Amino acid sequence: MKRSLLILSFALILFSCQEKKGPADQIIIGKIWTADPQQPWAEALAIQGDSLVAVGSEKEVMAWKGDKTDLTRFDTSQLILPGFIDTHTHFVEAGFGLASVQLRDAKTKEEFIQRIGDFAKTIKPGTWILGGTWDHENWGGELPDRNWIDQVTPNNPVWIMRLDGHMSLANSAALIAANIGNDVKQVEGGTIVKDKTGRVTGIFKDNATELINKAVPAPSEESEDGALQAAMNYAAAHGVTTAHSMYGYNAAFERANKKNQLITRIYAGQMLNEWRELKNKIDAEGKGNKWLKIGCLKAFVDGALGSHTAAFFKPYSDAPKDSGFFITREEDLYRWTKSADSAGLHVMIHAIGDKAIHTVLNIYERVEKENGAKDRRFRIEHLQHIQPSDIPRLAELNVIASMQPYHAIDDGRWAEKIIGTERSKTTYAFRSLIDANAKVAFGSDWPVAPATPLEGIYAAVTRRTLDDKNPGGWFPEQKISVEQALKAYTIEGAYASFDENVKGSLTKGKLADLVVIDQNIFKIAPEKIKDVNVVNTLVGGKVVYQRN
Repeated sequence: MKRSLLILSFALILFSCQEKKGPADQIIIGKIWTADPQQPWAEALAIQGDSLVAVGSEKEVMAWKGDKTDLTRFDTSQLILPGFIDTHTHFVEAGFGLASVQLRDAKTKEEFIQRIGDFAKTIKPGTWILGGTWDHENWGGELPDRNWIDQVTPNNPVWIMRLDGHMSLANSAALIAANIGNDVKQVEGGTIVKDKTGRVTGIFKDNATELINKAVPAPSEESEDGALQAAMNYAAAHGVTTAHSMYGYNAAFERANKKNQLITRIYAGQMLNEWRELKNKIDAEGKGNKWLKIGCLKAFVDGALGSHTAAFFKPYSDAPKDSGFFITREEDLYRWTKSADSAGLHVMIHAIGDKAIHTVLNIYERVEKENGAKDRRFRIEHLQHIQPSDIPRLAELNVIASMQPYHAIDDGRWAEKIIGTERSKTTYAFRSLIDANAKVAFGSDWPVAPATPLEGIYAAVTRRTLDDKNPGGWFPEQKISVEQALKAYTIEGAYASFDENVKGSLTKGKLADLVVIDQNIFKIAPEKIKDVNVVNTLVGGKVVYQRN
């Protein structure tokens, strides 16, 4: 018996020696929430290279300390978390937006005009003014008109989008550049707003925006790379270690990846109708590496609530003849989805109105039956206004709800006047979806909303609208816990890109992507979460942000 125990002990020691390859490069000690259900809390972690080699008690992890191991101890009032995963961004566009006119919080028509005019004075004549992310609800709901800004922008074409990205304003200079006059015809899946005299007001919605987009000069590679760097710096400062970029600017990601300049991990998408191009690229080059991964495809069914372009079964409460519309034909969505799924690609479709969501679920269900069972992880982006009968279908079909909680406290200021109380009850239905066992992953939709996960957690936990008129929460029955919100920003975000085995939790063997915040959000009052700050962000064990 003793001989057997000795042999067993020797074998365990030998296994331990084989498993452990030298001391850790660094050890971090503090209050750690891991997102690992097998070990939710820990006191320390050890990093070797870009990965975690130990997570556990301080005593256990200190066994990895060597003479050259860096040791960092954070105060236990702070909290160490897995790096946040933002599952829905327009990453490089947002980087460009950081350097453009800022209109999100312009509260009046006059302030809107003044900010644009002031910005125009800082740039060269002929330079396009883009981005902006304005919100007409801030000044009561009146849509802006090109007449408002023509006098302050005589030398610069202006093409600025509403914060939802589905409606934009052009000034007269932009219309001239795009060769658009009052005789322009309406576009399927879009709207060109005209006044009672037939004059184009400058407002273009959804597919109609392409009439102006094609006139906007393409940015240089240098400016793209600069926008990407700005976006990564912003993301790092807010604890985002992985971003899912919906489509566009993939060449900029590839340039940065080849130069080892990425500090944010990217899951880069293309448009669904480009599925053949993506399949050919993957066949030739593979899906990427730890920093840049491809394989996902994005499509749109409808537009957005604030632009009255989200597709509903019943009309808008404030526009009885309008129920929104489809941007893409249902038969095209089905055909592209089936083909992309057959090619082993990952499909994610934007759907906001209840009719759009129902349509996408039907397409996904049909494709699954026709293509056969497999781990496909279809996603619905936004899933904002779901009808109650469709809530259980997400878990049944293993469809991921890719949602943006900040939108709930933003849109909640005015959504009821547009769709009424009954439909608002299942708007951003976080609790109902989680209770129905759906996979819910969180993101921002940046630049439509800020890429600030802590504000997103605050939104999901409190549902206090930005105007603070709902201190108990807008439809508080849809609130979720801090832990549920954190999971949606970490391990569920990793699952949403087939990466739960390499990131999303602080688990031995996974990438050392983590964020340190200055307060324990499990302990503080929920309404204070939005004021919590990021102290450090590490990606692959390297510090990419440190608060001064």
